Amino acid sequence: MWLRKWRSFSAVEADVKTQATTLYPFVPSGPNFAKSLEFFEAIGFHKEWESGGIAGLRFGGAYFLLQNIDIPEWQKDQMITFEVTDLEAYWTELQTKNPAASFAGVKFRAPEQFPWGRELHFIDPGGVCWHVRESRA
Repeated sequence: MWLRKWRSFSAVEADVKTQATTLYPFVPSGPNFAKSLEFFEAIGFHKEWESGGIAGLRFGGAYFLLQNIDIPEWQKDQMITFEVTDLEAYWTELQTKNPAASFAGVKFRAPEQFPWGRELHFIDPGGVCWHVRESRA
């Protein structure tokens, strides 16, 4: 049944002439919004703005909205992917900075090859799992 609904949705979507250009996900901060902001700044993101418990964070072309909210059931199941120009160089920078030593709950996993490409993974202070891969462009 769900496949039939998906197919009909895809057919409708094909008639749309305007194309999406970017997706900006909302990401929960976990229990400490300020610490999460510090963490993301430590790994290369910079805060473009902050207002009302939401901050826009950018790292090159990657952009997301950090939201001051703590819902562990959501956070433990959320995954986000962003790409960097050089995965090995980024991993070296992260090892030098060692953010896991300064931020509770943060974990990093070294780059590894998967069927879909080479990635490193980390868990942010809120518990969200991030996949970082080298851009294909």
